[in-house]
Amino acid sequence: MLAVADLLAAFAGGVSVGLTIEGRLSFVLWSACFLPIWLVIAKVVGLYDRDQRSLRHLTVDEIPSLLTWSLIGTAGQALLLAVAPGPDLSAGTAMRLAVVVGVSAFLLRAIARSVWRRLTPPDRVSIVGEGALVLAARRKLELFPDMHAVAVDQRSEVPLEDLRGSPDYLPGVDRIILATTSLDEELIAELVSFCRRRQVKLSVVPPVRGMFGTAVELNHVADLPVMEYNTWDVSRSTVFLKRLLDVTISSVVLVVLSPILLVISALILIDGGRPVVFAQRRVGQRGKPFRMLKFRTMVPNAEGLLPQLVAFDDLSEPMFKLAPDPRVTRIGRVLRRTSLDELPQLVNVLRGDMSLVGPRPEQVELVERYPEQHRFRLMVKPGMTGPMQVYGRGNLSFEERLAVEREYVENISIGRDFRILAMTVAPVVSGRGAF
Repeated sequence: MLAVADLLAAFAGGVSVGLTIEGRLSFVLWSACFLPIWLVIAKVVGLYDRDQRSLRHLTVDEIPSLLTWSLIGTAGQALLLAVAPGPDLSAGTAMRLAVVVGVSAFLLRAIARSVWRRLTPPDRVSIVGEGALVLAARRKLELFPDMHAVAVDQRSEVPLEDLRGSPDYLPGVDRIILATTSLDEELIAELVSFCRRRQVKLSVVPPVRGMFGTAVELNHVADLPVMEYNTWDVSRSTVFLKRLLDVTISSVVLVVLSPILLVISALILIDGGRPVVFAQRRVGQRGKPFRMLKFRTMVPNAEGLLPQLVAFDDLSEPMFKLAPDPRVTRIGRVLRRTSLDELPQLVNVLRGDMSLVGPRPEQVELVERYPEQHRFRLMVKPGMTGPMQVYGRGNLSFEERLAVEREYVENISIGRDFRILAMTVAPVVSGRGAF
């Protein structure tokens, strides 16, 4: 199915570019002849090798590979046309071809995976282990339906003799997730051998995950696996580029969406009068307070009603979500579900109070209740979107939210920001986890 999507993308690129240049029929015919080469290049850059192995593999993870594929394929097609009778590709035309092929492949692959999930039953998973790691593995299967897997079996251990000799062991299982508190080299070797014989996928959750942390990266020196930790500050170039992207994207989006902003403002005025924009004190980088802007989605006196609904001193942890919240207006429910109420924060991003990507800013009253180990969230600018928004939103517990935010803070990069921005589209469209 993915190969068909790639062929369609390459052909769409050839047709779209061929319609705009001289010798269009010749170009389209040579593009059709080049289609098998596009598939070979896709295989070489690894676009067909990860779905089978990965527990969760998203189309956004393929953006670097798709970019490489489209550029190499375009260069190859340009070389073919240079030696074959027909139109040559100018630099501008070649770039247009690469963009059309890359974007088309991304969209068609996303559609193909969605169709595949609807047409095929989910992987049947056996989880091996006990305790917190098993609960965490089960929780991820619940939070991320795009993993297309369901737990059908759980056991505390797998006897080696069953792995070696029993042909009927674990019948009807498509994947094994090993989530034990200790790993044995012999057990891993037997599991790998068993899964290869039975064509069963294997995933291993590292034991004592707190020991490894989130700033770790696994590399290999020849046959020796080495865990390496990110222990330095974010580079100045990353900070500069992140700010440059914030200013550029927020400026462009504010201009492009200005008609939508005006329509939303009018709807809020009609539904409940002024104010249209609600400003609330939140905590930013290094604990500095700022006024975060949102479209008003609650009744005008919502802040005064909050103590009647939530007693901050009685909270077991410094966060709260009210679902449903009786203070939310009719238009506010729509704005919240679609996340359109967050659009005024583009002004916060432009000012420098926030970034496009980062941990979500919390209220001052809640941050004052943070223990010291939770204040890592304040090391970076808060974001309009972030790990919480793409890994479960309001469905996450406080500890789950802290875990994904710590992973982001300890591994911050421009590439990771682009990935989170791309992943934000799906939860916004679905409204899953929005309150």
